[in-house]
Formats: sequence, structure tokens, C-alpha cells
Amino acid sequence: MPFAILFPGQGAQFRGMGADVFHRYPGLTRFACDVLGYDLVALCRDDPDGLLSHTEYTQPALYTVNALHTFERAHREERRADCYLGHSLGEYNALLAAGVFDFETGLRLVRRRGELMAAASGGGMAAVMDTPEERLREILAQDGVAGIDVAGYNTDTQLVIAGPSDALQDAQAALRRRDVRCVPLRVSAPFHSRYMEPARAAFEEFLGQFTFAEPTTPVIANVTGRPYEKGAIVRTLSEQLVAPVRWTDSIRGLLAHDTPLECEEVGGRSLLRMVDGIRASSPSFSPA
Repeated sequence: MPFAILFPGQGAQFRGMGADVFHRYPGLTRFACDVLGYDLVALCRDDPDGLLSHTEYTQPALYTVNALHTFERAHREERRADCYLGHSLGEYNALLAAGVFDFETGLRLVRRRGELMAAASGGGMAAVMDTPEERLREILAQDGVAGIDVAGYNTDTQLVIAGPSDALQDAQAALRRRDVRCVPLRVSAPFHSRYMEPARAAFEEFLGQFTFAEPTTPVIANVTGRPYEKGAIVRTLSEQLVAPVRWTDSIRGLLAHDTPLECEEVGGRSLLRMVDGIRASSPSFSPA
């Protein structure tokens, strides 16, 4: 039975996260604080100024906590994965687990990624429920709503859209007029869309400063929904900022194998719930 380990991305953060692992890895924790230039433990434990929900703080904090949980899992000699995949930011933890870079490199990457994404503004994102992409685009066209990108394919019943503020408001109004449930996401910009191109270009240049190894275990890329191609780390990670997260395709590809898929999520269950939804809607699924 193939075994996949999943890593959550932005949105999985919560006050108090990391309390179960920071004390077990004091050296790495102090090192992360030194690299970031602030008290990461206090941020995660107390979040006194509400900064944990800010992209430039969320990303390195979540990456670090996910990484420590991964190290703890290895320390306990738990079952090794046949593949790794992460949702958006979580892909960096998947790459770390697969030996593509070390903890410090990953931390520096996500810090810069978070800074660039936080600097983007003038838009947002929303989750659209129970509406196929074809129908979504039809609704937007009928009401003359332009400038909206599909930023994520989470499950067969949940898409994520992104765009400038005015266009996003018009899109949500068009959907609600047709009784389509649409939930705004608490993000500061239209991530995973064409509007992140300046951030993509800057991040690609930053990535060029580093050397990456090939994954020792397959990592499924958000951009393609397929395992990373050889030599494609820089291109894929930079493209991730402007491309939709193809989570449904990623899971479907794993479900297409002849043997059943088993998954474990680091730090939560939100991705496992998505997997359950995708599994249930897959043609080959049959209830136990």
C-alpha cells in the first residue's frame, strides 16, 4: 500500500502551534529565531500582536513547525513515505523531507517567499463551493466579470478563485445571486494567479542563488499534479506563485495506482479531509 505524507500550507497556522516540539529541538529553534530575527516561539505561543496571520510571519513559522514535526517523526523511526506532497507553502516541507535542501535553506526560501507575497496587494481570494469550473466560468461570463483566475483545485467540490478586489467582489456577487456558496479567504493578495508575476520574477532570481539536490523520494508538484521533473526545482517553485494549486490532480494521480493509498498529514487533518472528498468522488472508489 503506497504511503504519502502531506504537509499543510498557509491557513493551517494557529496560536499555540509548535508547543509540542520546540522544547525537543532547542538548537534548531534558536537557530530559526536567529535567522528570522525575532522570537518565533513567542510568536507561535502567544501571537501577542496578531502577526501570526500575516503572510511574512505565517510562512516561516509554519515551515519551521512542520519541519520539527517531520524531524520528530524520523526520530521515532516511524514509517517512511513513498512520496511527499504539500499544499502551497507545504510543498517546501515536502522538498525538505525529500532531501532537496536543508532546514536553513528552506527557512531562507520561505522567509523570502513570504516577504514577496506579503508585499503584493490589491486583491484577494475566495473559495467557491459545489460549482464545476465550466459552470463557474459561465457565470462570470454571463455577468461580464473579468480578471478572475482559478487559483486552486482543492477538491471536486471546492475551487479557489483570485483576482483584484473589485473583480473579486463582482465575482462573489454574481455567484451569490445564483445561490452559489462563496467564502472569502483571509489573505492579502491574489496568490497563485497572474497578478503574482512580479513576485514570481523576483523569487526566481532569488532561487538562483541556491543549489538544490534531486528528491530522494518523489515529491508531487502543485504546479503539475505530478512528481517533480529532474532539474526543475527553480522553475517549479517560482511558477507555483502564479499557477493554481492542482491538489485534486495530485491526489487523483496517487489514487490511480493499482494498490490503495494511505496518507498521513503532519500537524492536522484539513488535507486528509480533502483527500477523503477526492477519493469518494473518484470513479474507482468503492465504499469498504
